[in-house]
Amino acid sequence: MAPFTSADIPSQLGRSAIVTGTGGLGFETALALARAGGEVILAGRNPDKGIASVAAIRKAVPAASIRFEPLDLANLGSVAAFGERMRAERPSLDLLVNNAGVMTPPERRTTFDGFELQFGTNYLGHFALTAHVLPLLRQGDKPRVVNLSSLAHRSGQIHFDDLQGQNAYSPWRAYAQSKLAMLIFALELQRRSDAAGWGLMSNAAHPGYARTELIPNGPGTGGLLSRLSLLLQPLASHSAADGALPTLLAATSPEAVGGAYYGPDWFYELKGPPKLAKVMPQAKDEAAAARLWDVSEQLTKTSFSARAR
Repeated sequence: MAPFTSADIPSQLGRSAIVTGTGGLGFETALALARAGGEVILAGRNPDKGIASVAAIRKAVPAASIRFEPLDLANLGSVAAFGERMRAERPSLDLLVNNAGVMTPPERRTTFDGFELQFGTNYLGHFALTAHVLPLLRQGDKPRVVNLSSLAHRSGQIHFDDLQGQNAYSPWRAYAQSKLAMLIFALELQRRSDAAGWGLMSNAAHPGYARTELIPNGPGTGGLLSRLSLLLQPLASHSAADGALPTLLAATSPEAVGGAYYGPDWFYELKGPPKLAKVMPQAKDEAAAARLWDVSEQLTKTSFSARAR
């Protein structure tokens, strides 16, 4: 089968999507969906950046149906307010792309609600967001949820005894945990949808090593990870547009399936066209997934079963 490219995205006319994250992968995902005719809500915490991204997409696709909506995933109040606005204004939603994230701040930082920044933003914010828009997804046309994970999930563990990194904070350990949690969430959401009849397709994707601002915005240009990334970039990386292709396959392709994980087809899944990606054993642990789900509902004060009624 020929590699999936942006030309293979089916028409999205009549379909609606929320994409979190206004730069990098989020921008490229929203651009491709808008180009395919979809209605796109680009959600992020920085209005200036979001409005500029929407303007750039409209310049590239003059007929684009796209707008920016404020959403701070590091603030559960903002997540709840966003969900309330969406439920008030629209009857349904066809696609949710949980893309936005932060990466490896050198010092431990916390969200508005006191969670470790990466676990709170990358995972808990998206967990709560998905719960808040679940009623809309259930009314959607063949609705899908795509979670952005990472190659970092391979070294990740869920530290139930120290989820917030209060006892031992390591930037990479916290990032890997958050991205493992996103993959576990995607797989568990599919299992629960199947069991409860929510009608969702839930899957996950990772971009490989995509050239975005995520690494410079994390450890900074002086950090070891940033210096290594600059050395590896010419050989091992690909563009943000190419990095978005696994997400777009998961979000739009008729070949995509629930409970699957997509990433680039090259050495260590660093770059290349999308394919099924490697899922580490810790992401398949259903007992840990159930425990993480329960803990996440408690921490975020959200209930999927209540919202699904």
